[in-house]
Amino acid sequence: MSVIPLVFTSGWASGINAYAVVLLLGLFGATGVSDEVPAALQRTDVLIVAGVLFLCEAVADKIPYVDSVWDTAHTVIRPVAGAVVAALLAGESGSLPELAAGAIGGSTALMSHLVKAGTRMAVNTSPEPFSNIGMSVAEDLGVAGVITFAIFNPVAAAVIAAVLLVLGIVTMLFLASRIRRFLRRRAQRREERRLAGTGSP
Repeated sequence: MSVIPLVFTSGWASGINAYAVVLLLGLFGATGVSDEVPAALQRTDVLIVAGVLFLCEAVADKIPYVDSVWDTAHTVIRPVAGAVVAALLAGESGSLPELAAGAIGGSTALMSHLVKAGTRMAVNTSPEPFSNIGMSVAEDLGVAGVITFAIFNPVAAAVIAAVLLVLGIVTMLFLASRIRRFLRRRAQRREERRLAGTGSP
Protein backbone atom coordinates (compact mmCIF):
# COMPACT_ATOMS: atom_id res chain seq x y z
CA MET A 1 0.00 0.00 0.00
CA SER A 2 2.87 2.39 0.67
CA VAL A 3 3.70 2.75 -3.00
CA ILE A 4 0.16 3.71 -4.13
CA PRO A 5 0.58 7.49 -3.51
CA LEU A 6 3.79 7.62 -5.56
CA VAL A 7 2.20 5.50 -8.30
CA PHE A 8 -0.81 7.81 -8.48
CA THR A 9 1.30 10.97 -8.46
CA SER A 10 3.67 9.70 -11.15
CA GLY A 11 0.65 8.71 -13.26
CA TRP A 12 -0.89 12.17 -12.98
CA ALA A 13 2.42 13.83 -13.85
CA SER A 14 3.07 11.44 -16.76
CA GLY A 15 -0.18 12.52 -18.37
CA ILE A 16 1.17 16.06 -18.49
CA ASN A 17 4.85 15.49 -19.23
CA ALA A 18 5.99 11.87 -19.19
CA TYR A 19 9.56 12.69 -20.17
CA ALA A 20 9.98 15.05 -17.23
CA VAL A 21 8.73 12.35 -14.87
CA VAL A 22 11.19 9.75 -16.16
CA LEU A 23 14.04 12.28 -16.13
CA LEU A 24 13.33 13.56 -12.62
CA LEU A 25 12.80 10.16 -11.05
CA GLY A 26 15.91 8.83 -12.77
CA LEU A 27 18.02 11.72 -11.54
CA PHE A 28 16.68 11.40 -7.99
CA GLY A 29 17.59 7.72 -8.01
CA ALA A 30 20.97 8.13 -9.69
CA THR A 31 22.06 10.86 -7.28
CA GLY A 32 20.96 8.90 -4.23
CA VAL A 33 18.20 11.29 -3.24
CA SER A 34 15.68 8.44 -3.21
CA ASP A 35 15.93 4.68 -2.81
CA GLU A 36 12.42 4.18 -4.21
CA VAL A 37 13.41 4.74 -7.85
CA PRO A 38 13.86 1.54 -9.90
CA ALA A 39 17.28 0.90 -11.41
CA ALA A 40 15.76 0.83 -14.90
CA LEU A 41 14.95 4.54 -14.67
CA GLN A 42 18.47 5.39 -13.50
CA ARG A 43 20.24 4.02 -16.57
CA THR A 44 22.35 6.55 -18.46
CA ASP A 45 20.74 5.81 -21.83
CA VAL A 46 17.26 6.24 -20.36
CA LEU A 47 18.22 9.58 -18.80
CA ILE A 48 19.75 10.84 -22.06
CA VAL A 49 16.73 9.88 -24.16
CA ALA A 50 14.33 11.33 -21.59
CA GLY A 51 16.35 14.55 -21.46
CA VAL A 52 16.38 14.99 -25.24
CA LEU A 53 12.65 14.27 -25.53
CA PHE A 54 11.93 16.61 -22.64
CA LEU A 55 13.73 19.43 -24.48
CA CYS A 56 11.72 18.66 -27.63
CA GLU A 57 8.49 18.81 -25.64
CA ALA A 58 9.57 22.00 -23.87
CA VAL A 59 9.77 23.71 -27.29
CA ALA A 60 6.77 22.11 -29.05
CA ASP A 61 4.53 22.62 -26.02
CA LYS A 62 4.88 26.41 -26.17
CA ILE A 63 3.91 26.90 -29.83
CA PRO A 64 0.18 27.42 -30.55
CA TYR A 65 -1.44 24.51 -32.44
CA VAL A 66 1.87 22.65 -32.49
CA ASP A 67 1.20 21.83 -28.85
CA SER A 68 -2.15 20.26 -29.77
CA VAL A 69 -0.53 18.18 -32.52
CA TRP A 70 2.08 17.06 -30.00
CA ASP A 71 -0.66 16.18 -27.49
CA THR A 72 -2.50 14.14 -30.11
CA ALA A 73 0.65 12.17 -30.88
CA HIS A 74 1.11 11.48 -27.17
CA THR A 75 -2.41 10.24 -26.48
CA VAL A 76 -1.01 6.71 -26.35
CA ILE A 77 2.55 7.49 -25.25
CA ARG A 78 1.73 9.29 -21.99
CA PRO A 79 -0.69 6.68 -20.55
CA VAL A 80 1.70 3.89 -21.53
CA ALA A 81 4.59 5.75 -19.89
CA GLY A 82 2.49 6.29 -16.77
CA ALA A 83 1.65 2.58 -16.63
CA VAL A 84 5.26 1.48 -17.15
CA VAL A 85 6.67 3.86 -14.52
CA ALA A 86 3.98 2.78 -12.06
CA ALA A 87 4.66 -0.91 -12.68
CA LEU A 88 8.38 -0.35 -12.18
CA LEU A 89 7.76 1.50 -8.92
CA ALA A 90 5.50 -1.27 -7.65
CA GLY A 91 7.82 -4.03 -8.79
CA GLU A 92 10.75 -2.41 -7.03
CA SER A 93 8.92 -2.12 -3.73
CA GLY A 94 7.16 -5.46 -3.97
CA SER A 95 4.13 -4.07 -2.13
CA LEU A 96 1.72 -4.04 -5.09
CA PRO A 97 1.12 -6.34 -8.03
CA GLU A 98 2.69 -4.72 -11.08
CA LEU A 99 -0.49 -5.14 -13.12
CA ALA A 100 -2.61 -3.23 -10.60
CA ALA A 101 -0.01 -0.48 -10.31
CA GLY A 102 0.21 -0.20 -14.08
CA ALA A 103 -3.57 0.14 -14.29
CA ILE A 104 -3.58 2.92 -11.70
CA GLY A 105 -0.69 4.79 -13.30
CA GLY A 106 -1.95 4.36 -16.85
CA SER A 107 -5.55 5.38 -16.16
CA THR A 108 -4.49 8.39 -14.10
CA ALA A 109 -2.07 9.44 -16.85
CA LEU A 110 -4.84 9.12 -19.45
CA MET A 111 -7.19 11.35 -17.43
CA SER A 112 -4.59 14.05 -16.83
CA HIS A 113 -3.51 13.88 -20.48
CA LEU A 114 -7.08 14.43 -21.66
CA VAL A 115 -7.38 17.40 -19.31
CA LYS A 116 -4.11 18.86 -20.61
CA ALA A 117 -5.01 18.31 -24.27
CA GLY A 118 -8.52 19.72 -23.86
CA THR A 119 -7.30 22.77 -21.99
CA ARG A 120 -4.71 23.46 -24.67
CA MET A 121 -7.38 23.28 -27.37
CA ALA A 122 -9.33 25.94 -25.51
CA VAL A 123 -6.22 28.10 -25.07
CA ASN A 124 -5.43 27.83 -28.79
CA THR A 125 -8.65 29.69 -29.62
CA SER A 126 -6.94 32.79 -28.21
CA PRO A 127 -5.10 34.80 -30.92
CA GLU A 128 -2.03 35.59 -28.80
CA PRO A 129 0.76 33.05 -28.09
CA PHE A 130 1.58 34.11 -24.53
CA SER A 131 -1.17 32.04 -22.93
CA ASN A 132 0.38 28.89 -24.44
CA ILE A 133 3.78 29.77 -23.03
CA GLY A 134 2.32 30.54 -19.62
CA MET A 135 0.34 27.29 -19.53
CA SER A 136 3.37 25.25 -20.59
CA VAL A 137 5.64 26.82 -17.99
CA ALA A 138 3.02 26.30 -15.28
CA GLU A 139 2.62 22.65 -16.27
CA ASP A 140 6.38 22.04 -16.27
CA LEU A 141 6.82 23.67 -12.87
CA GLY A 142 3.79 21.83 -11.51
CA VAL A 143 5.11 18.44 -12.61
CA ALA A 144 8.59 19.17 -11.28
CA GLY A 145 7.26 20.45 -7.97
CA VAL A 146 4.78 17.63 -7.33
CA ILE A 147 7.20 14.85 -8.34
CA THR A 148 9.93 16.34 -6.14
CA PHE A 149 7.50 16.66 -3.25
CA ALA A 150 6.35 13.07 -3.82
CA ILE A 151 9.86 11.79 -3.20
CA PHE A 152 9.80 13.22 0.32
CA ASN A 153 6.08 13.12 1.13
CA PRO A 154 4.22 10.84 -1.28
CA VAL A 155 0.85 10.94 0.50
CA ALA A 156 0.61 14.74 0.55
CA ALA A 157 1.82 14.88 -3.07
CA ALA A 158 -0.86 12.38 -4.11
CA VAL A 159 -3.53 14.53 -2.45
CA ILE A 160 -2.24 17.58 -4.35
CA ALA A 161 -2.22 15.62 -7.62
CA ALA A 162 -5.79 14.43 -7.01
CA VAL A 163 -6.98 17.98 -6.30
CA LEU A 164 -5.25 19.30 -9.43
CA LEU A 165 -6.78 16.52 -11.50
CA VAL A 166 -10.30 17.31 -10.26
CA LEU A 167 -9.76 21.05 -10.80
CA GLY A 168 -8.51 20.30 -14.31
CA ILE A 169 -11.59 18.26 -15.15
CA VAL A 170 -13.89 21.01 -13.84
CA THR A 171 -11.96 23.65 -15.79
CA MET A 172 -12.19 21.61 -18.97
CA LEU A 173 -15.97 21.36 -18.57
CA PHE A 174 -16.18 25.15 -18.30
CA LEU A 175 -14.03 25.45 -21.44
CA ALA A 176 -16.11 22.98 -23.45
CA SER A 177 -17.37 25.65 -25.86
CA ARG A 178 -13.84 26.80 -26.63
CA ILE A 179 -12.73 23.21 -27.21
CA ARG A 180 -15.59 22.69 -29.68
CA ARG A 181 -14.60 25.91 -31.45
CA PHE A 182 -11.02 24.67 -31.77
CA LEU A 183 -12.18 21.35 -33.22
CA ARG A 184 -14.43 23.14 -35.72
CA ARG A 185 -11.55 25.35 -36.84
CA ARG A 186 -9.27 22.35 -37.26
CA ALA A 187 -11.89 20.49 -39.28
CA GLN A 188 -12.39 23.57 -41.44
CA ARG A 189 -8.67 23.90 -42.13
CA ARG A 190 -8.46 20.23 -43.08
CA GLU A 191 -11.36 20.66 -45.48
CA GLU A 192 -9.75 23.74 -47.00
CA ARG A 193 -6.49 21.85 -47.55
CA ARG A 194 -8.38 18.93 -49.07
CA LEU A 195 -10.23 21.21 -51.48
CA ALA A 196 -7.00 23.02 -52.36
CA GLY A 197 -5.35 19.69 -53.13
CA THR A 198 -8.15 18.58 -55.43
CA GLY A 199 -8.35 21.98 -57.15
CA SER A 200 -11.97 22.51 -56.15
CA PRO A 201 -13.16 26.13 -55.83
